[in-house]
Amino acid sequence: MIYLDNAATSLNRPQEVIDAVVKAMTTMGNSGRSTHEDALTSSRIIFKARRSVAALFNCQAPDLVCFTHNSTEALNIVINGLFSSGDHVISTDLEHNSVLRPLYRLRKERNVEVEFVKADSNGQLDYSEFESLIKPNTRAIITTHASNLTGDLVDVDRVGKIAEKHGLLYIVDASQTAGARIIDIEKSNIDILCFTGHKALMGPQGTGGIVFRKSVEIRPWNVGGTGIQTYSEEQPAIFPTLLEAGTLNGHGIAGLLASLEWINNTGIDVIHDHEMELTERFTSAVKQIEGIKVYGSCSSDKAPVVALNIRDIDSGVISAELARTYGIETRSGGHCAPRIHRALGTEKQGAVRFSFGWFNTKKDVDTAIEVLKSITH
Repeated sequence: MIYLDNAATSLNRPQEVIDAVVKAMTTMGNSGRSTHEDALTSSRIIFKARRSVAALFNCQAPDLVCFTHNSTEALNIVINGLFSSGDHVISTDLEHNSVLRPLYRLRKERNVEVEFVKADSNGQLDYSEFESLIKPNTRAIITTHASNLTGDLVDVDRVGKIAEKHGLLYIVDASQTAGARIIDIEKSNIDILCFTGHKALMGPQGTGGIVFRKSVEIRPWNVGGTGIQTYSEEQPAIFPTLLEAGTLNGHGIAGLLASLEWINNTGIDVIHDHEMELTERFTSAVKQIEGIKVYGSCSSDKAPVVALNIRDIDSGVISAELARTYGIETRSGGHCAPRIHRALGTEKQGAVRFSFGWFNTKKDVDTAIEVLKSITH
């Protein structure tokens, strides 16, 4: 089996991650709920993970890192907690449903106005549109960092400057890039970054979080047990407790900490160079195969993701054939990204997505290339 679906989730992980989760299952109590050693062990590990996440994104204080179960939950917490009736939000056609559906719901239920910077037929944004859409009631700009379909990057430095210039919050969905490339929220003027642990970070599923550049006024999405201020009728208003009601996934966070330490020791630049070498090797070859159309810019500066189709064959048919006959696992269909599919004209056909990770090899890539050649002929 050749696993080329890393944009959905990492299948292979460093052994250190597995070992950390196994150990946590028998050594971690409930963080913040007791003062015995097992509870304190959990608190120490979670704080260490919080500090590691802060360092990864150049966040100024560990308390500004709030853990969630994934980037979808993180984005729901942020979007539902920030916007009210009459607010205006700008987003893009490149977004995943984890951004789109919370915005659509607020548009319907809270009368929040939402507008999108359009993607052209090659999946590219016109950055001048961001400023042209700004209104007196605009509160924020929300963008992905990289399309989960084409891998094309949003220029977060450029968008961050626009947001800063106009006094807007800039919220970034880093699901496809956290762990795969260096992200500096201070340098890029990113006020809020949402990430997941189970993709390029190679941590366990059920882990993710929100990183704040500074404290913002936000309503908690969940309220409940926190271990502090028990007799208050309201959720404690201090970070990170404000957004972390209930028991955290401590076992998963222990694994996430191990993955962060492994990435730090290996080097994000080293990981990025390896993944991009595989991506460029694959892209340059399949572009030459008659009958294959590759979507997006095919830039060398992108996430390690390539979407393609073979003539007018349904993407699901191709993906199933790759898996059943050749043992190559990919992702087909709409990829939870409807607006970019409409822009590319692939709404009905979908696309076959190949996504590469640290544990993939040149042999994996070359095998996939040869299989695609045989299928098209």
